[in-house]
Amino acid sequence: MPGAIFDLDGTLIDSFAAHFEAWTVLAGELGHTLTEAQFAKQFGRKNESIIAELHEFIGRPVPNERAVDALAEHKEAIFRGCIGGGHFPFMPGALSLLADLRSAGWSLAVGSSAPRSNIDFAMERFETGGVTFDAVACGCDVSNGKPAPDVFLLAAATLGIDPKQCVVFEDAPPGVEAGLRAGMPTIGIASTGRTRAELDAADLVIDDFAEVNPVLLESLLRWARRE
Repeated sequence: MPGAIFDLDGTLIDSFAAHFEAWTVLAGELGHTLTEAQFAKQFGRKNESIIAELHEFIGRPVPNERAVDALAEHKEAIFRGCIGGGHFPFMPGALSLLADLRSAGWSLAVGSSAPRSNIDFAMERFETGGVTFDAVACGCDVSNGKPAPDVFLLAAATLGIDPKQCVVFEDAPPGVEAGLRAGMPTIGIASTGRTRAELDAADLVIDDFAEVNPVLLESLLRWARRE
């Protein structure tokens, strides 16, 4: 049985604007005006890394772990407030593709650098939309974040599927690198804030989930195994 492993932010949900707003608020509280270009480079990384960079921008030392955790949770609370209204921003075509994969016998997983609270928040919305996942791997579950392959390898292990039988969907260059380093065929999706050129290391780059289907993904797996 093959597996499909999806990043969350920018891949399954169009969360760029909400995360940008939340990080802009936090950066402003720290005394920095965050630009969209700065944020685009940060998007998809672990909060600890982004908070460290914000402190570099303002010329202050990075605070201790407890303070970093508090800043991260404050930012995520702002984010959930931005995204938690009546219209949850599923990526166009995501629910349809997930349903098609499920019908075709694929296992589904999330492999995300997002905090567990955000992942759980999103998973509740996907369940409401009729989709459940067989495994969830969070950045908090691994020692090394993307571009290290750890989170995708954990997702495959939780599914009980050989990594070579898994396809990764990602929207960020570090995530694409992580998928490839995990030995998994990797599809880049050029969502908000991303360009196709940024994702050209991926095995396939798409603009919309409507461009792929279970048959195409099975072909991609066979190609990756050189069958």
